[in-house]
Amino acid sequence: MKLQSVGIKDFICPISIREKKGLLQQTVATISMKAAMPHHVRESCVSVFTTVLHNYKEDISADIFPRLLAEIKEKLYAEKAVIDMTFPYFINKKAPVSKTSSLMEYQCTFTGSINETDQLLLTVCVPVTTLCPCSKEISDAGAHNQRAEVTLTVKPLRFIWLEDLISLVESCGSCEVYALLKRPDEKFVTEEAYANPMFVEDVARMVSQLALQHPDIDWFSVGVESFESIHKHSAYAYVDSDDL
Repeated sequence: MKLQSVGIKDFICPISIREKKGLLQQTVATISMKAAMPHHVRESCVSVFTTVLHNYKEDISADIFPRLLAEIKEKLYAEKAVIDMTFPYFINKKAPVSKTSSLMEYQCTFTGSINETDQLLLTVCVPVTTLCPCSKEISDAGAHNQRAEVTLTVKPLRFIWLEDLISLVESCGSCEVYALLKRPDEKFVTEEAYANPMFVEDVARMVSQLALQHPDIDWFSVGVESFESIHKHSAYAYVDSDDL
């Protein structure tokens, strides 16, 4: 019986990711890999996967994926090889008024596949604030606001820094989210969100418009989930560039 694919799932591995400023960031990735192997091949996929990952773990980045996957495909005589690597990525971010520095965590994913052609997808999950336009319009004072999470996945035409994708998303909410705020910063973010009310649909459209204009992005998808402060459920919006 031919299996569709075999591989490893949730393999935890320390890796290094290139930062835009030129340094290497040490982090820990959760990796899943699979390959479509011919049924007659008895090579241990686990051994191959872990060996190849060990060889590349000191400098894992988007431009290395094609070589990594090609090596797996060759060693396993596979028709196709796929890797998903999710990791926390940290950016030193300054508060808007006090300029207090703190580390913001962003969940990022590299997804690579190799068949007849290579494909690479980059995903960033970015928190933003959304403030409800309806709540602002009907209220004499205040408006409900909440944290939302934007998941942007792109198929790049050329190398794209994670920092650039994160910045693109952060510019599209009612206000950015920070890990550490002083009182003057709290005043700023509260008033900034109030001045820029947005539904999840607005955020999804704005991210999509910027992605469409980006010269290095081919395909993309945008998902926005708002963890509503006055509802038990979340609000959600999704855009796929193939449908635009």
